[in-house]
Parts: sequence; C-alpha cells; structure tokens
Amino acid sequence: MGFPVYDYRTDVRNVLVTPQIRSRFLKMEPGQSAQLHSHDLGHEVFLILEGRVEFEIDGETEELGPGQMCVALVDQPHTVRVLGDEPMTMYLSVTPHIHPTHTPRTEDGERLPHNFVPARAYDVEPDMQVTVSELVARQVHAAELLAELAQTCAAVQQEMGNQLKTALTDGDTDAAAAARKAMWEALYPVYKATAELADVWNTLAPRVSP
Repeated sequence: MGFPVYDYRTDVRNVLVTPQIRSRFLKMEPGQSAQLHSHDLGHEVFLILEGRVEFEIDGETEELGPGQMCVALVDQPHTVRVLGDEPMTMYLSVTPHIHPTHTPRTEDGERLPHNFVPARAYDVEPDMQVTVSELVARQVHAAELLAELAQTCAAVQQEMGNQLKTALTDGDTDAAAAARKAMWEALYPVYKATAELADVWNTLAPRVSP
C-alpha cells in the first residue's frame, strides 16, 4: 500500500510520536497564544505554513510568515502568538520526545512543576491491558540492559580509541577505519537501548496521576 502521506490541510494532529521525535501539524486561531514553556531534553523546530505569528524564544521576539522557520533549543523558554485576522498553521517537531515533555514557565521565565500530560494529548491511545507493575518491570529491565551495554561500550571506546590514535599517527588508514567501525558497533546498541528505555518510560510516566 505504500507509506503514509500527510497533508497539513487535513491532518492537523500529531503524525509521528516516538521517543526520538514527535512531529505534528498545528493550527491556531487569530489571537491565540501558547503558554510560555521549555523542554528539558528536546529541541523544537517550527515551520510556518499559513498565517503569521510572533515567536518569543529565550526573551527575543521575531515575526514569522509562510515558509519561515525557527528553533527553540533545549531549556529555552518559548511561546507563540497568532497575528492578524487569519488562522495560522505550522509544522513542528520536538526531538527527543521524552516525558515530562513540557516545563511551564512564569512570565519571568522561572521554571514551574513539570507537565506530565496524558498519552492521548499526543494522539496516542494507551494500552490499558498492560499494568503499571508490568511497565515498572520493563523499565527496570531496560535500564539494566542499558547499563550493561554502556559498560561494554566504554571498554571498547577505550581500547579502540587507543588503536585509532595509533593508526592515525602511523598513517594506517585501514586500521583507523577498522577501529572506528568497532567503536560505532559498540556505540550503536547503546543508542538503541536508550530509545527502548525512553519508549517504556513514555508509556509508564503518563499512567501516574499527579
């Protein structure tokens, strides 16, 4: 059947929600604004498709229109306000997407308590057949696996890193490439395990009531 194709005129919702990235189309009405907030881990990218808006990011303001993009980096307080009499539609992505996804801020930029929102807020239907106890067990297992892989990775980085330095000093490009390959092959499963841990966490965290 092919892969999904999304249209900002009809798919005004989250279209991809993973620990690595959340992306969506968002429509806001004239005069509407968002609460000032930041993300503890995520960079957020905004691309305006229709309408005009004013962004405030880390105390600075800019006006954006169709085809223009801006970025709020990790921990930068930001908000957006629709300008004029027309609605605004944008594409946005946050990467990584890890709960708590938002940290509200006061008008002065002071951090407020984290905002753990329900999974449905991101158009994700939680599987209530899985108990919290089972999710906690999965969380612990994923954390233990990550710790084991990280320890192995650290040893490989040390050994292969030394070989890499020697190879580069000696001008041995084949040996340098082989050492780099070994370093990556040890690093890759750590990133995979980190994503798996975040996936379980993103399922568990919203299940806990405030």
